[in-house]
Amino acid sequence: MTKHLSSLVAFFQRALPFAFALWLLTSSIAHGQAVSEKDLVNRKKTASSFTPKNSQLKGQEPISPQAALDKISVPKGFNVTLFASEPDVRQPIDMTTDSRGRLWVAESYSYNGSEWTENKNDRILILEDTNGDGQHDSRKIFRGGFNRLSSIELGFGGVWILSDTKLQFIADRNSDDIPDGDPVVLIEGWTTKAHHNNVNGLTWGPDGWLYGRHGMKATSRVGPPGTPDAKRIGLDCSIWRFHPTDHRFQIVSRGMVNPWGLDFDKYGQMFVTNNVNGHLWHVMHGALFERTGGTGYAPYAFERLLPTADHFHFAGSWQQGWGKSRGSEGEAGRLGGGHSHCGRMIYLGDNWPSQYRNTIFLCNTHGHRVNNDRIEWQESKQKAGYVGRHSNDFLLANDTWFRGVSILYGPDGAVYLSDWSDMGECHDRDGVHRTSGRIYKISYGKPNSLSTFDLKKQTDEQLVQLQLHNNEWFARQARQLLHARAAENKDMAPAVKSLRSMFDKQTSVSRKLRILWCLHALNAADSVWLQELLKHPEAPIRSWSVRLLAETHPISGRTAETLAHRAETDQSDLVLLQLASSLQHIPVQQRSKIAMPLVTRLNDARHRQLTLMTWYAIEPVVAANPKVATELLSKSSSPLLRQFIARRLSEK
Repeated sequence: MTKHLSSLVAFFQRALPFAFALWLLTSSIAHGQAVSEKDLVNRKKTASSFTPKNSQLKGQEPISPQAALDKISVPKGFNVTLFASEPDVRQPIDMTTDSRGRLWVAESYSYNGSEWTENKNDRILILEDTNGDGQHDSRKIFRGGFNRLSSIELGFGGVWILSDTKLQFIADRNSDDIPDGDPVVLIEGWTTKAHHNNVNGLTWGPDGWLYGRHGMKATSRVGPPGTPDAKRIGLDCSIWRFHPTDHRFQIVSRGMVNPWGLDFDKYGQMFVTNNVNGHLWHVMHGALFERTGGTGYAPYAFERLLPTADHFHFAGSWQQGWGKSRGSEGEAGRLGGGHSHCGRMIYLGDNWPSQYRNTIFLCNTHGHRVNNDRIEWQESKQKAGYVGRHSNDFLLANDTWFRGVSILYGPDGAVYLSDWSDMGECHDRDGVHRTSGRIYKISYGKPNSLSTFDLKKQTDEQLVQLQLHNNEWFARQARQLLHARAAENKDMAPAVKSLRSMFDKQTSVSRKLRILWCLHALNAADSVWLQELLKHPEAPIRSWSVRLLAETHPISGRTAETLAHRAETDQSDLVLLQLASSLQHIPVQQRSKIAMPLVTRLNDARHRQLTLMTWYAIEPVVAANPKVATELLSKSSSPLLRQFIARRLSEK
């Protein structure tokens, strides 16, 4: 009886914060921010009647959408259709899909070359293909009147946007495609001075957080509305995340230049598309990446992590590939098209051939194409870590107006690719052609035939079973829906039981990870179970167990000992790398116990990435406790780490 009562108390302790956060979000919409039906009609009418005007020089026009479609070349067996084009869609800056498989598109009319205007004409569209012919036949305007709209994502009963220097949520609880009220501001303070380095890229992570990106051209100081400046978080080039129910905001990593693309591979590892100083980066929490200048917010980094890829898509300096068509010609064309990239997709759908699965696709701005890189985990005597290797470019637009921005796969396994359609470059100083925009759909042969569906209407058990679907799209959508139901304090015990049984029976590592993430979303990955998983034979399982333990559970003495033992004995560099990353989630005064066995195993030549990640984690320890720093110095097997510790002690 006592055991059951303790379990019940623990359940409510876990569930009530989620329920309260969701209630707070919904009640803020319901009280004082509702919009009348008349006002909604007027807003929709205004959004529908808006006609953009071009600032491009007279006579400079793109070829027709059909002509642009005809010029595209893709590998044999692939088909490309024109899913949508002007006037139905213009200036598509971001897109995502909903639980019905429909495409949501953010149109940005306020981007003006390297600047942003103050118009209120940005809007959100919903496009749907009801007969499966690869072309949209239904179009709705969800809402207009936005300014500086740069990103859109869906989930938890509404729409998440980055607009007008704010992260905002627009509720649509009954899914009738009509906003329940005005947007609720969750985070504010994004700079207006970053221009094309603007905050962007809302993407759901496997951990249930909403991720975003920010460029380095200017600094933002962000926080919930009303936060004093002294308590705001400062950031420039970085990856950040926001929790949808308890509203925590965190910096994930710092560095790069202008990240504009982010996705997760089948093992839940994050990879980011970036411009200028490398196009592909493996992102870990606490990472400090190479910048083009300055120390940013990490004056004691001393050395920063380099790009993941073993190649560039340009020759010589990055400026040499800068030109209206030079990126598609000569050496730059052979290497991939140039330094500027937009969008990202790690393909995990079920329509394209297996050779493309778990490889990354990114739009190359100057090269008017879509690049393709293979992502490989390398663990040898010489080097340990992820490496991106260049594959043949996947798509050539053969059109100097092509500006790919977003790329993603949907429920039928086919891929959507948006085209900004402009002759300017990433800075676009020659004007903006606002009346153009195209979205293509790329399938291999005939895409999977799907009847009309809505995952929101499926039972918990049906959503659980979707964790085994061949198309990752279904697993991600189902996991998010289950997460939202748990946040509403619904009884998820049957789903948890089913997931645990499924985890035990499943042999595929990637599917076991999906189930683990799902259990985490339901707050059912307790510390005892996670510690048991640290003994699992598969390194990706152990790695995620380390991460979830450090991020979501208090580090007790027993947990610290378990993690320290893992740091001392684990033979996988992937697990050791995660331990170094996860140290930054542990209070500074508790880090040395886990770090001590880790520093004795570092090999600078093989473990450069691990050495640096370890340093980023222990630098605050060194600064706070010279005695512990001296002990770390004496036990470290890394000359580089010993150098950093001594240097930091001398700079106190």
